[in-house]
Amino acid sequence: MIDDVRNHASSATAALKSLEQRLLKIAGTAGDFSTLVPALSIHRRDAVTDPVPCIYELGLTVTVTGAKKVLVGTEVFDNNPGQGLLASVDLPVVSYVTRASDADPYLGLVIRLDSSLVLKVAAGLSIGRAPRNIGFAALSQDRLDSGLLGTVDRLVALTDEPKLAPSVAPLIEQEIIARLLLSPHGPLFMKLNASDSPSRHVAQTMAWLKQHFMESISIEALADIAHMSPSTFRQHFKAVTGLSPLKYLKQLRLQEARQLMLNQHVDAGAAGLQVGYESVSQFSREYARLFGEPPLRDIRRLRTVETGAG
Repeated sequence: MIDDVRNHASSATAALKSLEQRLLKIAGTAGDFSTLVPALSIHRRDAVTDPVPCIYELGLTVTVTGAKKVLVGTEVFDNNPGQGLLASVDLPVVSYVTRASDADPYLGLVIRLDSSLVLKVAAGLSIGRAPRNIGFAALSQDRLDSGLLGTVDRLVALTDEPKLAPSVAPLIEQEIIARLLLSPHGPLFMKLNASDSPSRHVAQTMAWLKQHFMESISIEALADIAHMSPSTFRQHFKAVTGLSPLKYLKQLRLQEARQLMLNQHVDAGAAGLQVGYESVSQFSREYARLFGEPPLRDIRRLRTVETGAG
């Protein structure tokens, strides 16, 4: 028994070291890197960072070296090497790197998951509903075992095999989902998929809102989509996301506006109007409240960081 534990620990350490070497080849400098595998992105920081509001999409975040802290409402997650954070819905969080240097950078990766594929894999595994007494957690953290780390390592390895990646990556992604469903994350993950669960109705409403956040919509209309009364909807929505529906909507709009300005060079006024704001001044005020700086100054700082000056 003790030998089995030691062997698993040794295998996990080896997989983590292999991941570190692969990530260093992809991320030779600080920054965010897309890969040949569309669902996979690599992230490196060479210094600690300030807290940054962002959206964690449905998916798995893995810390390989260094450390980061993630805040969801009042809950705090300290993510260390070998630990994974599983977001079961698209979730506004505050994230920042707490341990990193030039000599020992923060290295992490994100694997985005497809909700329909999660349901398909769960059906194939004959996984039933989570017990009713298990509460829903939109973000869960656990140390990844050697099997899951090894599977993640094989997915990253495909970035060196462009001819093989399109065919093999989806198979490895399915294996990752299967291992997550059978891990300690599983019961919480499956809680979302119970058709009669309030959490499921909230998640479906969030998915709808992600596609229509630029439209003018009332709490009453969102509650109708979730088949709940407005007061019940507010209660369950906050239990899932840690935010009120209005604050969640604001974060979706502001995050999208930030990406429009950063990646498509849309000016601040146009970005605010494009994501649903009727007033440019209101957009600027709420943007500065969330990100700590007015739009133009924030985007200028982000571009400086991307070029390596940060």
